[in-house]
Amino acid sequence: MSLRINGINELPAHLQAQVREKLGNCNVASESKYHNVRTEMDGHIFDSAHEAERYGELRLLYSIREIAALMIQVPFPLPGGISYFADFVYFDLKLQRFVVEDAKGKRTPEYIMKKKLMNEIGIEIQEV
Repeated sequence: MSLRINGINELPAHLQAQVREKLGNCNVASESKYHNVRTEMDGHIFDSAHEAERYGELRLLYSIREIAALMIQVPFPLPGGISYFADFVYFDLKLQRFVVEDAKGKRTPEYIMKKKLMNEIGIEIQEV
């Protein structure tokens, strides 16, 4: 049986202290605010396991030629000098249009504002 620990904060307090002492001044990533787990797939680092899983699904759709031009972390400049980074942008071959997609777990106030700004410039974000 194996035990999987996703971060130092999942350890008991006495073990956290021991790990921090052994690591010294090294930066130890703390648990994320929304409990997402950064995940690597195909050399890409995703902010959550959900986002990585969606990438796997899109990669499959790409391989069977249902989508094309799959892009990851695509920046969109928005009014006010801010940017929105779409998790995925791809061309849907059945719909014959580009899709902007965000793998959402928690809809933060910042995300809601950026989604509204994207709508104002004529781009709809599809949440999965």
